[in-house]
Amino acid sequence: MPTIKIYKQDGSSAGTMELDDSVFGVEYNEPLIHQVVVAQRANARQGTKSTLTRTEVRGGGRKPWRQKGTGNARQGSIRAPQWKGGGVVFAPKPRSFRQKVNKLVRINAITSALSAKLSDGNLIVVDKLDLEPKTKQMAAILKALKIESRVLLVLPEGSDNALRAAHNIPTVRTSACESVNVYDVVANSVILTTVDAIKAIEQKYTAKEVVAQ
Repeated sequence: MPTIKIYKQDGSSAGTMELDDSVFGVEYNEPLIHQVVVAQRANARQGTKSTLTRTEVRGGGRKPWRQKGTGNARQGSIRAPQWKGGGVVFAPKPRSFRQKVNKLVRINAITSALSAKLSDGNLIVVDKLDLEPKTKQMAAILKALKIESRVLLVLPEGSDNALRAAHNIPTVRTSACESVNVYDVVANSVILTTVDAIKAIEQKYTAKEVVAQ
């Protein structure tokens, strides 16, 4: 069973914590993580792009000049794709980019990504985040914990002050522990979270929970 060191807000040690093997001791599976990240990014697309084909562009109902005898190349319409103001060849139309990902695949991908963060030493756990909704205080905590790169702040319920304190820091992305996703985990160098958030994540993704779903 993996263990992790727990810190206080000032960077000092607050003991250690044992983690669940089924969540933080999973073998790294890069193809699975890639599949889920691609699906997640595809599902975020609106799919509303739309341009006009030559049949939809207004005008161009007759030939611009007769077929022969002008010395010009033959043309059928001024709305053909080679003309300025003409239609678009294979014009993109609104469509859904949604990709289906099975629940078990998504769970295996998130636990694999979390386990990789732990094994790389990029998972930092604090006992609690007790602060006012002030950006200065959150910046001081990050400095005390020596976090300088992009960080994903995973918060438990009732962490409104920490959420507001981190809102204006450009290198910090926040997420509730119940909705943490694979893309956020792999897109940020470090995960900063609390003991309560770790327990909530373990409760959601333990082996029993996975089998029950």
